Amino acid sequence: MDWVYVVVGLVILLLAGDSLVKGAVNMSLRLGVPALIVSLTIVAFGTSAPELLISIQAIWDGVPGLALGNVVGSNTANVLLVLGIPALLAVMHTSECDTRNSYLQMIAASVLFIVLCAMGPLTWVSGIILLAALAAMLTYAAMSANKHRKQSSESAAEEDEEELEGADPNLGWGKIVGFLVLGLVGLPLGASLLVDGSVNIARQFGISETVIGLTLIAIGTSLPELATTVMAALRRQADVALGNVIGSNMFNLLGIMGVASLVGTIPVDPQFLSFDLWVMLGASLLLIPFVFMKVDINRTWGVMLSAAYVAYLLFVLA
Repeated sequence: MDWVYVVVGLVILLLAGDSLVKGAVNMSLRLGVPALIVSLTIVAFGTSAPELLISIQAIWDGVPGLALGNVVGSNTANVLLVLGIPALLAVMHTSECDTRNSYLQMIAASVLFIVLCAMGPLTWVSGIILLAALAAMLTYAAMSANKHRKQSSESAAEEDEEELEGADPNLGWGKIVGFLVLGLVGLPLGASLLVDGSVNIARQFGISETVIGLTLIAIGTSLPELATTVMAALRRQADVALGNVIGSNMFNLLGIMGVASLVGTIPVDPQFLSFDLWVMLGASLLLIPFVFMKVDINRTWGVMLSAAYVAYLLFVLA
């Protein structure tokens, strides 16, 4: 039954997260909130809601190692797996993208997070620091995007709103409320089932909750990013694919761990300081050729990134 709980919980999380994004995006646009603000806040939160709920649930259940493992493992999977698999299907022309500023912010967020982990358990003080950094990055992104939008034509801005993921100009208020309710009810339910099932499986096989977080849950909660990136690669939207990974990683470290640290103290396993955090940072540094050197993520890179993730999984499980 524990495996059933894991699968059912994961499915509920994915469906509820998608439902919350659809409801929140359409409600915000109906109320006149700019699409830019919706993208930076509601969509970012909605797609990361499964990780957030799992982290909070894990702390409440007394297994904070699962929360930390989920975020660190998810960030590693986002780079190696979420970019590796789509590259096997279609070449991502990242040479045409300009994500340098966002990428440098992601590296800064990673370094800040590692420093806080090295200083000891993550407490409410750590949470405030992480959330303050997230607020600064969102403010910078909003200012940059507003400046860019002013330079664009009004028709281009309208086109951006029409292409916002989850936006449907014909969606009625009844459906909008329905999506919101399903998302808000489904997320905590799915998180509870997934955490309970995963912890029981870990104990049955003598595997630590931290390892379960780094592997099973990390892969599961990265599925929305993987699905988005696969579609972006097939549509030849490399900027969406790369931006999705960079934005998700920043939000995981600063937003999710920031909130989770306010909920309860999160001890840092010595293995994280000696291995997992550095693998996460190393995976992020692998993006340098695609961000700064105008290199495309072709099938060869896809094989290398995917193989690196498989090797990481085997080492962790061993």
